[in-house]
Amino acid sequence: MVYGTVVLVPARNEEAGVLTSLESLAGQSRPPDLIVVVVNNSTDRTDEYARRFAADENTPPTVVLNFPDNPHKKAGALNHGLRWLREAVGGRLTNRVGHILVMDADTELHSRFVERAQNVIASDPQLGGVSAACLGRTDLWRNPWQRFLLGMQIIEYGRAAHARYRQDVHTMSGAGSFYRAEALQNLIDWRGEVFWEDHRNLVEDYETTLALKESGWKVTANQLCIAYTDLMPTLRELIQQRERWSRGTVDTLRRRGWTRFTWHSITTMILGLVGMVYILGWGSGQLVLLAKYGFYHQPLLWALFGFWIVYPALRVRNLGWKAMLVEALLIPELVYTVVRSYWLVSSIAKSYVTRVSAWK
Repeated sequence: MVYGTVVLVPARNEEAGVLTSLESLAGQSRPPDLIVVVVNNSTDRTDEYARRFAADENTPPTVVLNFPDNPHKKAGALNHGLRWLREAVGGRLTNRVGHILVMDADTELHSRFVERAQNVIASDPQLGGVSAACLGRTDLWRNPWQRFLLGMQIIEYGRAAHARYRQDVHTMSGAGSFYRAEALQNLIDWRGEVFWEDHRNLVEDYETTLALKESGWKVTANQLCIAYTDLMPTLRELIQQRERWSRGTVDTLRRRGWTRFTWHSITTMILGLVGMVYILGWGSGQLVLLAKYGFYHQPLLWALFGFWIVYPALRVRNLGWKAMLVEALLIPELVYTVVRSYWLVSSIAKSYVTRVSAWK
């Protein structure tokens, strides 16, 4: 059996969204040849809903694998699916599978995602993967604070998606990443597995991105390969998610050290911390002067104030006038920046003083 595109969908307690994700695959302009759902340590009805989709004769061929005792989180689920796939095609992915799409079970893909990703991969034989541009999907909020949180996440995702349209991206998106199967087989030959199986690996997508680069492959992102992903509805859930991402990135960078593939991320993080300290120190002093003398005697503040209004608004112009207005108001972004600064600092601190607990 030869497959052009195979999709791996790890799903842990995703009964609320797994059908929507799978239906977005069935509705592709170029449907995948095979979908492999790995039901991963689930205690809800994810398995039942996935099998219901698989039983529908109008959907792409779908296999549902139940993996109830997985100790290695998402990385373990993905490797389990890859092992099954390799056995199904005779042991090796190369020349038997063209592409492998990895997507989260809380993610919905644009109807032309697979088609566009295939075209990008075909444009350069050295490309090992194409990352999705992630956008937030939700219209659900119960109060103004929740609406603020969700709105700022939508802006954050949209701004990041626009910036990711370049070569040598920082990390392939866990929500949707389209790999050349040959590149993944290369990783298996090199280190025995694609996704590093260790409970300390909190960001399997970033670690795998670095491994691909280290083994000689290029990765990219494409603004037209769109994945719509769920947002965090509460501040607690948002901080937990971002601390996991940031702490996992710091842990990975500490293990890797300074290399030609990590220096940019390390430098960006250090400059971000320096900038945060500088702005807090300088900004506090300027606020004192502003309270004492007013704007009239502070021409520099007038210039900076104008810049802070115009530049953030222009950065989100692709999201429409509402996003531009929110950014121009300054206060919403400043509040969100305080939250962002908290999870960055706490993530770095936890990386040095706490251990990552195993998944029970």
